[in-house]
Amino acid sequence: MDLSKPSTHANLEAAFGGESMANRKYLFFADVAKRLGHAELARLFRDTAAQETEHAFAHFRLLHPELVVEDGAGLSEEQKQAVLSRCLELAIEGETYEYTTMYPEFAATARADRDGGAEAEFREQIEESQDHAAIFRKAASNFGFLAPIEQHHAERYGVALRALQGLGQAGEAEQPVAGKWICKVCSMIYDPVAGDPDSGIAPGTPFEAIPDDWSCPICGATKKSFVPYREAELRAA
Repeated sequence: MDLSKPSTHANLEAAFGGESMANRKYLFFADVAKRLGHAELARLFRDTAAQETEHAFAHFRLLHPELVVEDGAGLSEEQKQAVLSRCLELAIEGETYEYTTMYPEFAATARADRDGGAEAEFREQIEESQDHAAIFRKAASNFGFLAPIEQHHAERYGVALRALQGLGQAGEAEQPVAGKWICKVCSMIYDPVAGDPDSGIAPGTPFEAIPDDWSCPICGATKKSFVPYREAELRAA
């Protein structure tokens, strides 16, 4: 397929994004159905999600033919490393965009929408505007939490790439970063400097002082799901 045509390339990117989103959405619906006791409906959503994954993979293969592997055993070690390196490069690129551009911009927009929306809505209906403001404030908070997560992912991929290139072994620093804790479920990083104001945790609150009933603002995991945060590190081979 000729990907030099910008419209076709853009359409494939959009199709991949749409199918990928459908997959995660249907898995979410499956979880809802399961929680409500509808096993058959949950199974339907899961089956459809799997089909959407295959559609997404088909689009991605066209976008990145260099990653299509028909016979892995027939590739040389150099060819295998080239494919894996490309995967890590794309992962680093995506995560870096998310933490340097996407989430900071989303956070700024959410804050602006909260203020403007609140002012307009207060003139019409105080209760509704308060609800909207709370939603936008939560969105801004979550976007702010997500940026460090994507940076964490990008750094881990970077270390993995250098390890793949034979520059060392991927690992974690022996000493955790002072004060920071990371959620084992979603990788949300609690920074005492920022705290979690939306959950009543003031900036400057050390993790140890957070109430035991506090939960991760991103995924809802309990405080017990957090461990001291260690940065990715390339160790000598």
